[in-house]
Amino acid sequence: QVQLVESGGGLVQAGGSLRLSCTAPGSLFRTMGWYRQAPGKQRELVATITNSGNTNYADSVKGRFAISRENAERMVTLQMNSLKPEDTAVYYCNAVTLFSSTMYWGQGAQVTVSS
Repeated sequence: QVQLVESGGGLVQAGGSLRLSCTAPGSLFRTMGWYRQAPGKQRELVATITNSGNTNYADSVKGRFAISRENAERMVTLQMNSLKPEDTAVYYCNAVTLFSSTMYWGQGAQVTVSS
């Protein structure tokens, strides 16, 4: 069973920065990324990165968020800058395994941006 362990998140004022990290020791992943879910809304993609370094961002975070990955450490990081109150959500790490394409989720990390 693959376990994704998240860290980071918290409370920050608008315009501030936060970083989220997610590790999954012992597994190989084709794609890793972050999704978020705000109260009363559906879970949505934030950013993903493939094992070759190709990235994909939601339009709402382009230019403010940056996703990076360390394949050897099975780690993916989301650097969030210029945060806005509308970025407030629970952020979930997501990973798709390399060979079986099985999808896994982290436990979620709360990000709250105050105005």
